[in-house]
Amino acid sequence: MSKRYVEIAVVSDVHLGTFGCHAKELNAYLKSINPSTLVLNGDIIDMWQLNKNYFPTEHTKVLRRILKMMQNGTQVYYITGNHDEYLRKFSHIQLGNFKLVNQLTLQLNHETFWFFHGDVFDVTMQHSKWLAKLGGKGYDYLIILNRAINFVLEKTGREKMSLSKRVKDGVKKAAKFISDFEHNTAVFAHEKGVKYVVCGHIHEPCIKDINIEGETIHYLNSGDWVENLSALEYNLGEWNLIHYKDLAITFSEDDLDITDFNIQSIINKAM
Repeated sequence: MSKRYVEIAVVSDVHLGTFGCHAKELNAYLKSINPSTLVLNGDIIDMWQLNKNYFPTEHTKVLRRILKMMQNGTQVYYITGNHDEYLRKFSHIQLGNFKLVNQLTLQLNHETFWFFHGDVFDVTMQHSKWLAKLGGKGYDYLIILNRAINFVLEKTGREKMSLSKRVKDGVKKAAKFISDFEHNTAVFAHEKGVKYVVCGHIHEPCIKDINIEGETIHYLNSGDWVENLSALEYNLGEWNLIHYKDLAITFSEDDLDITDFNIQSIINKAM
């Protein structure tokens, strides 16, 4: 399968280690591209829900795919999120062309782009982390139920559905939370003197302009790999939202098996 060249690819909210993660599809997407830079914008490994009894092979293959991309020259930035916040004390670690950071700024086409996960703007996270973690558990169980329903729908020739997305779309407070999050992010970017902000966290893929005190802030959100299976790609000065369902990627189990990378070569580059 030929690979598409991408200057920058941004992926967030993968939640490896949970039932909701679409690791097989993400692996296929990563295999289909050849990015100069890959930004992993938080919640890649879900350390809140991590269970020693559940980390299937497909999830491990995503990590190995990223390692192989590093070996092939891709610069990888891992930005910490709330579900992988335990990594924050190790931020600024660099191993070859891998960097672990809490936030990232890149100069693209003479403009400053600010990348961060976004949980700092989540009031639930700031004041009731235990409630957010409890909600995460409930969300994971909802995904399990959704998988069972979709199995039946697929067998009967009917269209799949997303229970979690329907719940969010049907709750006015959820819509207000998303709107507030986007606005607060734009306000903070404006105060920081940055016109472009790229985040994740709320599982809502989006590219939009937000007016803050007469200035346009360009807000981008890469979405997730639980419900939307989405990513951001940057090429020739332009950002695009990518949805896995629109790419028509075909893969076999052989495509997903990753054996031909050398971890030692990555380590040697760091020495």
